[in-house]
Amino acid sequence: MALFPPRPSQQPAVTPAPAVSPSSSAVSRDDLERVRDLTNRIRRHFAQGLVAQDQLRESLIATMVAGGHILIESVPGLAKTTAAQILATSVSGSFKRIQCTPDLMPSDLVGTQIFDFATQKMTTQIGPIHANFVLLDEINRSSAKTQSAMLEAMAEGAATIGGERIRLPRPFMVIATQNPIEEEGTYNLPEAQMDRFYMKTVMTYPSETDEISMLDLLTRRGTDQQDATVSPAAIGIADVEFLRSCARRVHVSQPIMKYAVELAQTSRGAGPRPIKGLSNLVRLGASPRASIALVRIGQAQALMSGRDYVIPEDVKAFAHEVFRHRILLTFEAMAEGVDADQVIDSMIEAVPVP
Repeated sequence: MALFPPRPSQQPAVTPAPAVSPSSSAVSRDDLERVRDLTNRIRRHFAQGLVAQDQLRESLIATMVAGGHILIESVPGLAKTTAAQILATSVSGSFKRIQCTPDLMPSDLVGTQIFDFATQKMTTQIGPIHANFVLLDEINRSSAKTQSAMLEAMAEGAATIGGERIRLPRPFMVIATQNPIEEEGTYNLPEAQMDRFYMKTVMTYPSETDEISMLDLLTRRGTDQQDATVSPAAIGIADVEFLRSCARRVHVSQPIMKYAVELAQTSRGAGPRPIKGLSNLVRLGASPRASIALVRIGQAQALMSGRDYVIPEDVKAFAHEVFRHRILLTFEAMAEGVDADQVIDSMIEAVPVP
């Protein structure tokens, strides 16, 4: 189909750095060196328990640095949960895993109030979502009522228990997983819930070499379980806050902001070069949150690449992960076998690079 050109096999040339006026809030060279050291520590921590899956690893780290949440989708057995646990254990913060089921109630997630007979008063008992890193395993198995409680926590960084609003720990990050092939006992995530995730990454089967390396790792380790006590955390909570602070100070020029907005507008049938026939394939394009996520992830990617400014390649690096869960296809598109990634390819091809 001419509408969807093939993906380019190599990255475009890196554009030169924009002229940035000196500022006291700019990221210094020492900051960039510290960022490189911290991110390399996390990558080494991943190497101890995860083979290949470099794109997933970089997506997780970039989302953490950007201060967002991530949704991981794949068929069973591709180490979704393991990857989330490795990221959480790489930081010396609190980590909670919640196995989502249809009978999971909001109080099981955020907490509840119980009567203390000793004091004759109601006391607040917080739930597992009050942690720095929260793994929501098989999130699409939880009911709509429970998903709404998750939405408040992800959107506002707080939870309400018995009318009392309690702030969640900082940093706070939700890593959710879902299985796309099982339908029994699942509830589709509403668009509002999906839109709260900065990125949605889709895992694919490993190559033969990678699968052999995985078996070699397991046999040398002597256990199939991910043991957080085997190696200490790579970085601390203060380091995560430092990474996020640096990311917010990465320079984003007006042309880059315009580029991110035009990509989002193109998904809605507008933009500088509207895609002909897109309305027959896309029934709902990306919201302005997609532009925000693109810029924030672009800042994180630039920082992780050792730069204090964003280039178009930083925006395009995770464009598929940012857009794929925000573009809703028509039944006609699904009948023709068109997926969201093909639409995103056409968007990137259509929008002029600054």
